[in-house]
Amino acid sequence: MVGPYFPVGRPRRVLCNGVINYHHFKVDMFVGVIDRQISELNGRFDEVNTELLSCMAAFCPLHLFAAYDQEKLVRLATKFYASNFTSDELTRLPWQLNMYVTNVRRDERFQNLKNLCQLSVMLVEKNKHEQYHIVYKLLKWVLILPVATASVERVFSSMSYVKNKLRNKMG
Repeated sequence: MVGPYFPVGRPRRVLCNGVINYHHFKVDMFVGVIDRQISELNGRFDEVNTELLSCMAAFCPLHLFAAYDQEKLVRLATKFYASNFTSDELTRLPWQLNMYVTNVRRDERFQNLKNLCQLSVMLVEKNKHEQYHIVYKLLKWVLILPVATASVERVFSSMSYVKNKLRNKMG
């Protein structure tokens, strides 16, 4: 690895500015792979999707709701799900979120939750879904989104298969 690096497809007498094999494989190749992965992620997740996922993560119950961010949850309701809430619910949401997080952080039964599904089940079991009905409604919308997205993706995937098969038969 400490020997000089010779580029593939070029004569061995042409050195690459004193670059050694270790530098080529550890730095040049690694940086290239990281750049490709970042560009792939940026292509799949635009700013809107990234903000949506960031706002959804604020509900995470891990480590006594360490990721909780009231501003993100209010933005999630007002920006992404505004049509699903009444104006009265949207004005009461910050107050209810404040009371909700204070209550569940104190409750020992909510300390060992790992994901949003367990959180929603625990809220229903302890009848807190009635007490914090706006928060629970927002949580339901957050839980529905990944399922709805996957269902739509599957439909479009199967639709393209059917279209290709019909086009092949028509031809």
